[in-house]
Amino acid sequence: MSTPDFEPDLVPEILVSDVRASLDFWCGLCNFQVLYDRPEEGFAYIARGTAHLMLEERGRGRNWFTRELVQPFGRGINFQISVPEIDSILSALRDVGSALFMEPETKWYRVSDAEEAGVSQFLVMDPDGYLIRFQSSIGRRERAD
Repeated sequence: MSTPDFEPDLVPEILVSDVRASLDFWCGLCNFQVLYDRPEEGFAYIARGTAHLMLEERGRGRNWFTRELVQPFGRGINFQISVPEIDSILSALRDVGSALFMEPETKWYRVSDAEEAGVSQFLVMDPDGYLIRFQSSIGRRERAD
């Protein structure tokens, strides 16, 4: 995959225990692609459509810590990633026995006083405990009060 023609305004960079294990999860199971990497630094820049993420292996290259980093690394954050459909990712995760954090659900969220947006979604943790929420739009409807 080549470098995109645009640069996203926000690209999270997450510290991981093992960049190879993270790439197996993100690219092998969740269909991200490596845009570029620096294996000698334990670094990879990955993307799936307009969802971009940087992986940096703890203890290699230059790491910035604000406090002691303990497992699971992903406390207090979840990454919502919009995809055309969730079934292929869900199947890949189930094929390798990955436990889901939250089973698939259909959920409607209020987006205005008169409208709701619906999604099919599920949550899974990556190898370092980052919570990932894959969601697919099922449309909009009038709010049901």
